[in-house]
Amino acid sequence: MTTTSRLLALLSLLQTHRDWPGPALAARLDTSARTVRRDIDRLREMGYRIDATRGPDGGYRLAAGSELPPLLFDEDQTVAIAIALQTVSTTGAGVNDAALRALATIRQVMPSPLRHRLDAVEVTALPRVGGGPAVTAAPAVLDAVSRAIRSREVLRFDYASPGHPDDDAPPRRTEPVQLIASDGRWYLLGWDRDREDWRLYRVDRLAPRTPNGPRFTPRAVPGGDAGEFVAARFRGNHVNEWACHGTVILDLPADDVRPFAGDGIVTALDSARCTLYAGSWSWSALAASFGRFDAPMRVVGPPELAAAFELLASRYADAAGREVSEE
Repeated sequence: MTTTSRLLALLSLLQTHRDWPGPALAARLDTSARTVRRDIDRLREMGYRIDATRGPDGGYRLAAGSELPPLLFDEDQTVAIAIALQTVSTTGAGVNDAALRALATIRQVMPSPLRHRLDAVEVTALPRVGGGPAVTAAPAVLDAVSRAIRSREVLRFDYASPGHPDDDAPPRRTEPVQLIASDGRWYLLGWDRDREDWRLYRVDRLAPRTPNGPRFTPRAVPGGDAGEFVAARFRGNHVNEWACHGTVILDLPADDVRPFAGDGIVTALDSARCTLYAGSWSWSALAASFGRFDAPMRVVGPPELAAAFELLASRYADAAGREVSEE
């Protein structure tokens, strides 16, 4: 390994972990601890701030500097950057132009092989089917909310609820916990001090006030996981799982069902039939969701699902102006 390639490998390792013991770096680079120390000094001369600690638990850490030194990306990181920057429009973060400029800047300083790899990843970002277009959240608002979360300061803001204008209402006072991105929308999970309950706010409807309120001690999110808690709220439940589950046999090949099964479980019975186990927030909604496959089916269970199909059959017959036929 040449000195140049070893320096690049060393820099790549330092960028992947917060702390690297000297012997571990030497082992990964197949060299001596003395050579690692010399290479660390070379990187420092090139402008990289690398802190060192002594002792049995000592090692090296790549620290932030006053200027941004050259960055090193491997091929997998290059692909990840290309995909992330090209799909940012689906997040609703309001930074589309900045993302394209960042992609162009990174491309300009890349070596030719990586530049070709980057150019090969061309993505057209579309909103999730049925999710509608992304709703843009202003970068300044996302930044203000993020700062309040990081500083553990009460966030004061005006909130525009649809159909409920509150021009004279006092600002909300919330202990912000987590920003959540879902289906092209940004949400803030926080503890509302006035309502004394957890609330989920649309960030695009939120207008922060300054200054922030006092610092607070973070509360534990129910269940311990903010993502799981919010996903459960989206499903109208207290836990991140559907309230109703059932199984049907569909007269369709499993491969025709899987692309549209969502979080359901598809099991092939033979080349022309499969079972689909799925969930929804109500039995009627679950029965209706199976109907979207437009194929003959039979309910496996539970009885509540069969009853929901009977109820829907009656409703659909009424909608069509016909009587339900009886066998």
